[in-house]
Amino acid sequence: MKTVYMDHAAATPVRKQVVEAMLPYFDEHFGNPSTVYDMGSRIKHVIDEQRATVAELIGAKAGEIIFTSSGAEANNLAIKGIGLARQKKGKHIIISAIEHHSVLNSARFLERMDFEVTFLQVDQHGLVDPERLSRAIRPETILVSIMHANNEIGTIEPISDLSAICREKGVVFHTDAVATVGNIPVDVNELNVDLLSLSGVSLGAPKGIGALYFRNNLRLMPLIHGGIQESGRRAGTENVPAIVGLGKASELAAQELPHKAEHVKELRDRLVTGVHGRIEQVKYTGHPEKRLPGHASFCIEAIEGEALVFMLSQKGIYVNTGSACASKALKTSPVLVAIGVPPDLAQGSAVFTLNGTNTVDEIQYVLDQLPVAVEKLRSLSPIWRTKTAA
Repeated sequence: MKTVYMDHAAATPVRKQVVEAMLPYFDEHFGNPSTVYDMGSRIKHVIDEQRATVAELIGAKAGEIIFTSSGAEANNLAIKGIGLARQKKGKHIIISAIEHHSVLNSARFLERMDFEVTFLQVDQHGLVDPERLSRAIRPETILVSIMHANNEIGTIEPISDLSAICREKGVVFHTDAVATVGNIPVDVNELNVDLLSLSGVSLGAPKGIGALYFRNNLRLMPLIHGGIQESGRRAGTENVPAIVGLGKASELAAQELPHKAEHVKELRDRLVTGVHGRIEQVKYTGHPEKRLPGHASFCIEAIEGEALVFMLSQKGIYVNTGSACASKALKTSPVLVAIGVPPDLAQGSAVFTLNGTNTVDEIQYVLDQLPVAVEKLRSLSPIWRTKTAA
């Protein structure tokens, strides 16, 4: 059976060049970088080299990169670390209503410590209005966190406009760029951000590695206490193989980004056109133009997203859905609710995230199989039968 993987926002295969770069650091070069003898100092030098490579990918300085276990940890460190470090100045933070759960739940954690959180609403495409942000900032506001692009609907936020407002008002600005780094050009200086989170998963690096960019003049409260690793901001012996993997993946991403973005955009447009031409009653979610090049998301009327994902997987097609199944109870995606999608339509969410490895033939295979799956699910739907009979 043919296998077509189009859920690269969830996970990507570790690239062969990345695996090859990592292998020596499991057994041959296994020294602890905190030791003073040469076996350790050589490893510390390797880590510093990878730090510089990751920094170069986003236009940062090597000393502004903290290695973490994931993008989620980077988000936690940014939100909690800044919140706790600056709480004497104020205890008000602002995030958008469509943030990743690692940002959302970090903010809710601070709420339990008497912080106040403002959740900025977005428009029908998922965009944050700079004027709305400006009005929400108060004298006690210490942090704003707005994601660079949403992994569920693909919308890219006007980060430089939002960060400029915060810069003018003396408020720290963080962006979750897990969805964008490696997919579109990202430069921390052009975005004018104070903190930026990224993850190795979307770059073809192994799971369990991420990074947080932070401006050198920021004070950041560590979440993990122990030794002096990562300049005292994150204790624990470094995951050297994964750090090497992230460095190699960052190097490859920088080389391939221009061609990759053009390639996946062509595939995405072919997919979107095909879906609208073959299936009726489909809503394309997210901004039609200001979106990730390899991202296509739909809400298909009178179906359940989970059922569609399961049926497509039986044909070797792997995609995702915006609705989430938690504790066996179907819940509507908060992102789709935030952009005004009706709950019944939101249940039919299907999200396709493409990579440079996807092909035109794979898009065609999806366009052949998707309408069949939708038709079968609709044939079982009393809502659809009533609609078509009327």
